[in-house]
Formats: sequence, C-alpha cells, structure tokens
Amino acid sequence: MASITGSSAAAISCSLKQNQALNRVSNLKTSSLSFKGISSSSIRLNSAARRLSITCAAKPETVNKVCDIVKKQLALSADTKVSGESKFAALGADSLDTVEIVMGLEEEFGISVEEDSAQSITTVQDAADLIEDLISKKA
Repeated sequence: MASITGSSAAAISCSLKQNQALNRVSNLKTSSLSFKGISSSSIRLNSAARRLSITCAAKPETVNKVCDIVKKQLALSADTKVSGESKFAALGADSLDTVEIVMGLEEEFGISVEEDSAQSITTVQDAADLIEDLISKKA
C-alpha cells in the first residue's frame, strides 16, 4: 500500500498495485510518496513533458553519517547546522575540500566514487543518495 501527499497540488489521486499505477494529477509540482519499509521517496512532475518520476532518497542514517563526515572534514563547530539540504559551498568548502569529503565518504562507506559522479555532488543529500546507489549496486 502506498500513500501520496502533494504540495502545490490542486488535485491528486493515486492507486498503486504492484506494477500498475493509476494517476490523476493536476497542477502538481512535487509531492512525497511513502511505501511500507521505504521512508524517503519523492515524486516530481515535469509539466512540459508530463512525465512522472519517482526517486528514493537516502536513509536518514546515511544522511546523518554524511553530515558528520562533512563537519569533520571542514572542521565545523559542533553548533554548525548541517542537513541534507546543506550545500558544500555554503559551508565554506572549496574544490579541494570537496575532494577530501569524497575521499572520507569512500573510506567510511567502503565505496569508490568515479570522478564524474564526484563532480555532480553539491549537497549532503546528493552525497548520501550517491552512496546508497553505489552500495546497492555493490550488493
């Protein structure tokens, strides 16, 4: 069973059964989707293409670990707020700091991040999502 909640939505209804989805969406920009056992998912509707895409965000534990690593690598004070939405540049990271953050993440999670993937990471959430993706491919 799935539940959908919308933001900036005039109307949305959805019925999900295994591989079948029936949707009626009007003026939807973004919404969240929760499946049993999967806590962080989002739906985005591209109004120009009228396509619906579902993505799963990283687990909160992964995001928290990434936050801790970013704080350590950037030598941020304990009271500095770092969340999934935090941008590395806004936290004072330059390109060398970002490379060191990626190296710390590789070591902590036992993964290898390719250079082009590493260059696309700009936020803590980007890093956490990439880590979960790499871990799932590794398993």
